[in-house]
Amino acid sequence: MPTVKVRNLKNKEVGEVTLSDAVFGADLNEGLIHAAVKNYLSNARQGTSATKTRGNVSGSGRKLWKQKGTGRARIASLRSPLWKGGGNVHGPQPRDWSYNLPKKMRRGALRSALSERLREGNIIVIDELVFKQIKTKDFVSALQTLGLADVKKASKTLFVDSLDNANLVMSARNVKKTKVTNAFGLNIYDIIYHEKLVLSKSAAEELDQLLDPKREGRNVEAAPVVVEQAPKPKKAAKPKAKKEEAAEAVVSEEATSNE
Repeated sequence: MPTVKVRNLKNKEVGEVTLSDAVFGADLNEGLIHAAVKNYLSNARQGTSATKTRGNVSGSGRKLWKQKGTGRARIASLRSPLWKGGGNVHGPQPRDWSYNLPKKMRRGALRSALSERLREGNIIVIDELVFKQIKTKDFVSALQTLGLADVKKASKTLFVDSLDNANLVMSARNVKKTKVTNAFGLNIYDIIYHEKLVLSKSAAEELDQLLDPKREGRNVEAAPVVVEQAPKPKKAAKPKAKKEEAAEAVVSEEATSNE
């Protein structure tokens, strides 16, 4: 299992953390990462580009001149694609570019990308990403202390921590090439785009649980639900027919006479 040194915001070692080999020790799968990035970019497309056909452009629908006798080419409509200002043929129309990628492939791509970033030495684990106040200057100085920013240029850095950490989120929002997300919102594009990944210790442990391959095939059986049925109402006795009443009366009279 890979072991990573834990640092604080002053770039001093404060301990170590052992990461899961299944999540941070996976092999590099470039084809899987490419498929996941392509799926992410396709799902992000708006698909709203459109051109006007001859039925959408403005213009008169009458025939401009007679069919024969003018010496000019025959023409049916001013909105024809052959004319300037006419409609467009086979132009783009609004469509949905998104498609579904299996969950196991998405998680496998995340594991492969995270493992490669760890092998490159581009993952930094911080004990706590705590800032006393919302101040961009403090955040930039922390980047410089960690070696993630120079005086002239800052590297592309992705911070993974809880989004409830308002001081971190608000202090980093005006810094270029820097993004803050949580373990649930981590995606393959952000891992590939950003050169450095800064994980809080709690976020690293959370990623171990979320991307564990054992969780993918686990089926949790729900407890059986017992539904209490209301007692069925008793059926009302059917009224006896006249013939049955007469027969019972005869039987009772014979019994009294015999006595």
